[in-house]
Amino acid sequence: MFGRLKRDIQAVFERDPAAKSLLEVLLCYPGLHAVIMHRVAHFFYRKKLFLIARLISHFSRFLTGIEIHPGARIGEGFFIDHGSGVVIGETTEIGNNVTIYQGVTLGGTGKERGKRHPTIGNNVVISTGAKILGSFTVGDNSKIGAGSVVLSSVPPNSTVVGVPGKVVVRDGVKIDHPGDSLIDLRHDQLPDPVSEAINCLLLNIDRLERRVRELEIQVAGKPAGTALEVCEGVGRERADI
Repeated sequence: MFGRLKRDIQAVFERDPAAKSLLEVLLCYPGLHAVIMHRVAHFFYRKKLFLIARLISHFSRFLTGIEIHPGARIGEGFFIDHGSGVVIGETTEIGNNVTIYQGVTLGGTGKERGKRHPTIGNNVVISTGAKILGSFTVGDNSKIGAGSVVLSSVPPNSTVVGVPGKVVVRDGVKIDHPGDSLIDLRHDQLPDPVSEAINCLLLNIDRLERRVRELEIQVAGKPAGTALEVCEGVGRERADI
């Protein structure tokens, strides 16, 4: 248990540049407090002392704003950054060196008994406000984008964004920063599939407009104008009225 505690403290220094001293980390990091109290609660949970385990968990929630069910299994090097509003369900399993941010939910989708919460692999980063709901696996070295809602399995080495969450390609570019930890925390540079779809639509509209103007010139000798010009004309007509 003390070995895991040491690894959890190391994870704070590795992944949070704001951490200045050991005393600061021990006294001022609610994510670390929640993890420490969870490990104690989980010990009693495994001994089937469920009430004591839940009381410790409840006190941890009151103190930190982070709710971790004592039945959840969490590996080494687990780091909760900020942490307010984090919820982790009873049958959740979390691997080693996982990082999650505030507002994350690792929850279930129904009232069924047994395994009903997700399994998170090693070296996974789950960004602010993401929701992972259901009994499936998020593969090793994956990233979950901010605000994403993940409802199905995620292959290893994947990036997921959107509602519902979809696996997307990061433009074939690997972000590598010398001196950083092995875990890539740059969740601000994830792709935006909605923006990409809109850009594709705009390109197709532009292509179709050019083709229509070419045909109009061939038939009548004069183009009717682009969609933007037509919209501007309608706006001027309304202003005149």
